[in-house]
Amino acid sequence: MSHFIQLHLLTSYPPSNLNRDDLGRPKTAFMGGARRLRVSSQSLKRNWRTSDLFEAAVDGHKGTRTKRLGGEVYKRMTNAGANEKVASSSAEKIAGVFGKLRKVEKGEKHEYEIEQLVHVGPEEIAALEELADMLGAENREPTDVELKGLLARRPTAVDVALFGRMLAAAPSYNVEAACQVAHAITVHAAEVEDDYFTAVDDLNTGDDDRGAAHIGEAGFAAGLFYLYICIDRDLLVENLQGNTELADRAIDALVESAVKISPKGKQNSYGSRAQASYVLAEKGDQQPRSLAASFLQPVNGEAQAVSAIDKLERQAQAFDDAYGAGADRRFILSATPEYDTPFLKGDIQRGNLQALLAFLKSDN
Repeated sequence: MSHFIQLHLLTSYPPSNLNRDDLGRPKTAFMGGARRLRVSSQSLKRNWRTSDLFEAAVDGHKGTRTKRLGGEVYKRMTNAGANEKVASSSAEKIAGVFGKLRKVEKGEKHEYEIEQLVHVGPEEIAALEELADMLGAENREPTDVELKGLLARRPTAVDVALFGRMLAAAPSYNVEAACQVAHAITVHAAEVEDDYFTAVDDLNTGDDDRGAAHIGEAGFAAGLFYLYICIDRDLLVENLQGNTELADRAIDALVESAVKISPKGKQNSYGSRAQASYVLAEKGDQQPRSLAASFLQPVNGEAQAVSAIDKLERQAQAFDDAYGAGADRRFILSATPEYDTPFLKGDIQRGNLQALLAFLKSDN
């Protein structure tokens, strides 16, 4: 099987606010002398891994990101019969296996929270719950052996395997991410606009009740986004303890989510759900590289979709001509009616999403 899988997606979003900055406006980035809209990789990964589509595809092999492991232990132990002192001490010890606990100010309720989010797999959650129930029933604190046993089994959560995790309290249980996701940026220059809006009180019925009951302002923008994803398949299989079938399911879930799932920011206000209009998939053992350089010069004018595809394929071919083939095989999925013949040379397959997923599984 090929070592690396690279995906290049073009997705068009209508007026929206997909991913907000600290002022509540769409995030941006400056590239190629122009301001671009941006959707962070953190936002994209969060929306993919929490989607119904992803969860159904991985069938329970999904992790949980939380600070609240200690609080869950405390509740389970007290429910099982432990007294407050034992449950409190045990919750601190068990949560401390996964990270440093947040300091509690005087008079503040102790929630046994870890300072940073920790990504744990279903096996680790099950082991933690089993231990908490046993300790609660026996009204005792955990032994050192029992604490070490919480991390004895490597997680088979595909999102942990794909996106990695860091456990500061137990570095040997860190998981190196098998998937890198770039920030999505528009292929063209873009400006954030202001949406001035008003709301009317439905009970304003008299002549003296004219005017708006609320006035507000919100930022929005529209654009055609380029997104780059790279999957190290060998590392993914290693992270999943050699389970190639689960690795294939993880790739299927990630790819289908990436092409179908939109960020949730302000969806009720803008209805900005979209699917990728173009996907270039590459696989091989070659050193991965983004094709973001295709859009250093912003795409201008009409027919942006076709122009963006042309620039992306020309850049890929330019890299091939300069450094050798960037992939052994390529696959193009296009939902852009105006797109016809690929500019790229070599072994290129075309088809729908199911054909793309089959291509990623095979070496044919």
